Amino acid sequence: MLLCGVLAVASRRRTLTFALLLAIPAVAGRWINHFQPHLVPPAIFLVAGIGLVAFVVVNLLRFVLRAPSVNVEVLCASISAYLMLGLIWTMAYWLMDQLTPGAFAFNTTTGTKESMEGFNAFYFSFITLSTVGYGDITPVSKVARMLAAMEAMTGLFYVAVLIARLVGLYSTPKNPPGG
Repeated sequence: MLLCGVLAVASRRRTLTFALLLAIPAVAGRWINHFQPHLVPPAIFLVAGIGLVAFVVVNLLRFVLRAPSVNVEVLCASISAYLMLGLIWTMAYWLMDQLTPGAFAFNTTTGTKESMEGFNAFYFSFITLSTVGYGDITPVSKVARMLAAMEAMTGLFYVAVLIARLVGLYSTPKNPPGG
């Protein structure tokens, strides 16, 4: 998925080169960690992944905000950027859990030790980004709370600003009167 994001923003050779340089440690680190966890700590591929996805989001938003009109590509880019914001926060929560064990509390009855890896981080991120907040995972440390609050504000502001921008583009007349 990360490589698809790289290809989506690779309009110029320089952008593609920079994106690939960000993608190599993120993807390679994740695969090495998956098969040989003792060789590459999760913090390495998580930081690289956050950098890569942030680069892709910035380029997608640049495309959306510079678009002269609303079309399918602009709508798809804006949705993709929103979903990738959720992935950035997913990796940030996973990283937070790696650096500060116990930063999140799990209100489950399974009796198993839960962590913010993989799906749990993904789930918490998108529940927070959409400001639903079920309460089954709770940020406990100050930094984890700050991250969750920042993600909720990002989700709210993203939707508000993006909808305003897209409505403004859509409602702007294509041919001004008298022109």
